[in-house]
Amino acid sequence: MDKLNYAQKQRLAYIDFKLMFVGHFTRSEVVEHFKMGLSNATRDINLYKELASDNLIYDNAEKCYFQTAKFTPLFNHNNNDTLAKLATKLSGEDSVINGLGIPFEAPSQLNAPNIDIVAVLTQAALNTKAVNIRYVSLSSGESNRIIVPHSIVDNGLRWHIRAYDCQSKQFRDFVISRIIKAKLSDNVIKEDQTILADKQWMRFVPLELVPHPNNINYPKAIELDYSMQDGKLNIEVRAALTGYLLRRWNVDCSENATQHTAEHQLWLANRATLYGVDNLHLASGYLAQTTSDNTLTTHLGANNGRA
Repeated sequence: MDKLNYAQKQRLAYIDFKLMFVGHFTRSEVVEHFKMGLSNATRDINLYKELASDNLIYDNAEKCYFQTAKFTPLFNHNNNDTLAKLATKLSGEDSVINGLGIPFEAPSQLNAPNIDIVAVLTQAALNTKAVNIRYVSLSSGESNRIIVPHSIVDNGLRWHIRAYDCQSKQFRDFVISRIIKAKLSDNVIKEDQTILADKQWMRFVPLELVPHPNNINYPKAIELDYSMQDGKLNIEVRAALTGYLLRRWNVDCSENATQHTAEHQLWLANRATLYGVDNLHLASGYLAQTTSDNTLTTHLGANNGRA
């Protein structure tokens, strides 16, 4: 490896990355990604095979290289860098997966998920497969579960995997660092277990954020911080992620802007838009009318979409 030049290492790292986190790659993907000729791509694949012959096997029928059970990565794929790239890919914002040369920093990152477990989860999400996991929950402790992942979520504090939970028969967020073991499963995936059936994920919630009317003396500063237009910031966010966003930015979701602490610099001006969102236990000051006794209670939701 030390004798290889930088460009060769990039190409081999790409192959290694695809095998580890996607589970497979094709010669044409290498050609397209590096804008190179077919013969050059073949040479790089053969070089990778020389260095790690047990890592891949070629399927003639599918014309694709697959990861083997003996796979051991040739490269050290940085946790935060890798998760950022994979989160972008799984969310559909970018068509290119690579762990090569794009700087990514997360200040005060206290937790780092096991990269081998991340690899299993991303393979499942990208190839629509189920995963057997050993999971430690705050509410129920350690248990075995079968999940069908579809997206990676960074809530600002932890990395989650959004997945269908076959035990509760609901879509939930699983903290990746709490997964002890993960193994791909041969379970048949049903239509109601896929991303299109995740209503909280597919629904987009319009939010109107404004400078807090009671806590901020100079709202212009907040307008500049968030590039507000006409004194407000209008954004749309997936319902499944709404609670995380409101908590991360300390948005006051009370009806009359009654959260009088310094961290509440933003107020949600259209709180009615939150109706039907599951994870509002995270939203500061949000109160929901109960249907049974017509009294105001803190909105906890049925299951909050978390495990």
